[in-house]
Amino acid sequence: MKCLILAAGYATRLYPLTENFPKPLLKVGEKTILDWLIDDIDGAGPVDEYIVISNHKFTRHFETWAANKKQRITIIDDGTVTNETRLGAVRDIQLALTQIKDTPADGYLVIAGDNVLDFSLRRFIAYASEKQTSCIMRYYESEAEKLKKCGIVEIDCNDRIISMEEKPTQPKSHWCCPPFYYYTTGDAQKIDSGIKNGCGIDAPGSYIAWLATQVPVHAMEMPGKRYDIGNLASYEQVQQTYHGINE
Repeated sequence: MKCLILAAGYATRLYPLTENFPKPLLKVGEKTILDWLIDDIDGAGPVDEYIVISNHKFTRHFETWAANKKQRITIIDDGTVTNETRLGAVRDIQLALTQIKDTPADGYLVIAGDNVLDFSLRRFIAYASEKQTSCIMRYYESEAEKLKKCGIVEIDCNDRIISMEEKPTQPKSHWCCPPFYYYTTGDAQKIDSGIKNGCGIDAPGSYIAWLATQVPVHAMEMPGKRYDIGNLASYEQVQQTYHGINE
């Protein structure tokens, strides 16, 4: 399995902290955000390579970080230098897929590199292995305004996605989709078709939203909490309250 890590954003809401430094390499406790994610996933066993997609501005920071890691890590530079010229998460995924040399038989874990979790992603990997389809996670959100800023899914009694929409003006459910996905190898190869057929390119969930109209996609209920570090206040709060991953 390959793990694609989306890390090409510019985190403008965290300026000046991230004006010249990538958000995924900020420290929470004794480790960087990216270290928390990779060290957890690595314990599950199936991932043999981590591919970090960076913008050009921050590529050297990730290369320096990767040089000290024991895992096999590849850094891909998407060539952008400003927030205004960014490719968008879906095109970054597309770029990475064209540069992977050995196609994995057991698919791709695709994650945002700037979220902190209090649960292990190994559970999600096991869920996807059981379902044998592309998969997402979902969590219940009660606040209507927050729903309008997320990917929203409808599911049936077997966890299969009925519909998914990014940032809807009229949400159809209270199930939100965090930026953690699993693509089967075959479904990952459909990304060119998804883009050609009009799926969004900015939000990472846009491809899954299109894919779910083509093939079965399942949604696992998130077994813990996700800390989205969006601004300086939320970063300070996470630093004070985060205690690590519970398996």
